[in-house]
Amino acid sequence: MNFVDILCPSCALFLDFDGTLVDLAPQPDAVIVPSGLVSTLQSLDKYLAGALALISGRPIEQIDAFLHPLRLPVAGVHGTERRRSDGEVSLLATHPLQLVEQTALALKDQHPLLRVENKRGSVALHYRQAPELEPLCLGAMQAAVEESPGLTLLRGKMVVEAKPGGASKGHAIEAFLQEPPLAGRLPVFVGEDFTDEVGFSTVQRMQGLGVKVGEGSTVAWHRIASPADLRFELQRAVAAKAPKVSA
Repeated sequence: MNFVDILCPSCALFLDFDGTLVDLAPQPDAVIVPSGLVSTLQSLDKYLAGALALISGRPIEQIDAFLHPLRLPVAGVHGTERRRSDGEVSLLATHPLQLVEQTALALKDQHPLLRVENKRGSVALHYRQAPELEPLCLGAMQAAVEESPGLTLLRGKMVVEAKPGGASKGHAIEAFLQEPPLAGRLPVFVGEDFTDEVGFSTVQRMQGLGVKVGEGSTVAWHRIASPADLRFELQRAVAAKAPKVSA
């Protein structure tokens, strides 16, 4: 598959960030944005007349920092916060995180290779540097979430995260598709993690396309091998659409 065939002026394109547009890094703040990615996204945004949005587990401010000076519509923290195309930011109600945070920090004190990430409305416990601790992290965080009303546990690649129960990438995509300039368009969502599966299901239920980056079981109907391959396909699509982008 390639994006030259998939992309059309009537599409709404939704892209995950980590592991999709950029390669995963040992720590979230160590991600490297490849040269040319920002300009590729700018061209895609122009071709799609603004119907391009990022759907990420990261806070919006982190996405903006990585892609500066580009500011796209973004759903951050799995939809807990969302910036519309007109720049307005909407926030979901959050719930007390004290017990979850205490649990995560206690584990980190015992196992220094763990990393605790505090976001608006969520706490993530990363164990990429200590994958053997997955059962311990999952069990402890699940117990803390069960004692914290309004929260749910989300598993990702080498991370487990407590977040508001009403937040999901699928809900964020649905919200974008109710607003201009994305409303009425054919949705395409590209992601790579367990957390993206609900997004694939959402767009495919709406006769759109889900695209899984990398290996692993998925409900997505299409697959692409790696973030590098995706970046190449996006660049190729931009080149193929160049006359329309510059028109």
